[in-house]
Amino acid sequence: MLLGGRRPTGDIDFGVVVSGGESAVLSEIETAIAAAARETGVTVQYSTDIDRWSPVAVPKKKFKTRRYRRIGRLEVRLLDPGCWAVYKLGRYLDSDIEDLLAVLKRQKVSWTGLARLCGECLRSSPRSTQLFPFRRQVEHFFREHGRKVWGKKFNGSGAIAAFHRAAKIRVA
Repeated sequence: MLLGGRRPTGDIDFGVVVSGGESAVLSEIETAIAAAARETGVTVQYSTDIDRWSPVAVPKKKFKTRRYRRIGRLEVRLLDPGCWAVYKLGRYLDSDIEDLLAVLKRQKVSWTGLARLCGECLRSSPRSTQLFPFRRQVEHFFREHGRKVWGKKFNGSGAIAAFHRAAKIRVA
């Protein structure tokens, strides 16, 4: 919802990054997270390496976040909408598609940038059986939902071609 989705969520997924000299406070942070989750009734999933949640990895040089808020020494950062979309496209549940439609439109994410990012993520991810479904899900999203996000003039074939070029997929 922070990026523009309309669907209320029953969970929060996030990464926890602790400065090198402050790794001793990680257990205190985990205790505080658990207490907040119990108090609010919200399921939380977090990791010190958020990229491990998906078989499709965003290359470090492309991984971006934006500062949302600072609370004392805590800095709250949100995934860049393009990086967030890669993870949603990797899972591709109906609720993910609904979120993608709302957020990509509201955040004005460029289809060319997203196609290139998805291609680079596919190309640089460790080889696994999950990469082929990701490819098909990205192609399906552009083909079936692209116009809902980018308008009537959106060219799904062009977006898929840009994705293929970035992924270095040769199509006969």
